[in-house]
Amino acid sequence: MILAVVCVIAVIVLLLLGLFAFGARRRIIQRSGGTFDCSLRWNTPAHRPHGGTEPAAPHENGKGWAYGIARYSGDRVEWFRVFSYAPRPRRTLERGAIVVTGRRTPEGEEELALLSDAIVLGCDHQGARLELAMSEDALTGFLAWLEAAPPGQRVNVA
Repeated sequence: MILAVVCVIAVIVLLLLGLFAFGARRRIIQRSGGTFDCSLRWNTPAHRPHGGTEPAAPHENGKGWAYGIARYSGDRVEWFRVFSYAPRPRRTLERGAIVVTGRRTPEGEEELALLSDAIVLGCDHQGARLELAMSEDALTGFLAWLEAAPPGQRVNVA
């Protein structure tokens, strides 16, 4: 009986430590400022307009989105998964390599996978297609950051 109580207490303590670590990691990431909530979907198919006759691609049904935090860092945006203990960013996007291909509102099951006010921004980055989902305010800031590239840098904002 005592062993069961000790095991239950140990599990509760480990869960609380895990939750504390998530919170502390997020505070450390946000400490330097310039962060925003941003979901990411990597290697997406080209977006098909409404009415297309071909079957839906595997990522077009809301799957593949990962919730995260993006942070501006000079000429890069560092993207961190929210549900991770990793101290380093999962993806790094270079400003000069980002080409915005379009924007849209979430469709179908994506509305359940993303935050309620999200706008989906389609991009190409070093040959990979990706989609970023963020709030309207974060989108305005992101596009302004892209357009504020130093002179001579190629920037393509749709």
